[in-house]
Amino acid sequence: MIRTFFIALTAAAVLLSQSAVAAGDPVRGKAKSAACAACHNVDGNSQMPIYPRLAGQNADYLVHALSSYQNGRRKNEIMKGMAAALSAQDIQDLAAYFSAQNGLIAKR
Repeated sequence: MIRTFFIALTAAAVLLSQSAVAAGDPVRGKAKSAACAACHNVDGNSQMPIYPRLAGQNADYLVHALSSYQNGRRKNEIMKGMAAALSAQDIQDLAAYFSAQNGLIAKR
């Protein structure tokens, strides 16, 4: 009985230590990326130098960037507004989609 309790307690601790947000899904991310396309292009390869290219970026970086716009650590009113309504899962999905795209080499 005590052993079963400790096994259950250990299993619960492992589950709680894992992220509550599932890993990003690039298919769901593509469906959620329509608003991003206006500035960053459909596949994240912005053709305008003032907008960063998202395609091929590291997913963790994209999650950090979107979260930082959302909580105000990064200062950009447009991106703050775009990120405000995103859930943690939305951010994971968008990051998975854009990181899976082929990035273009910038022309110099």
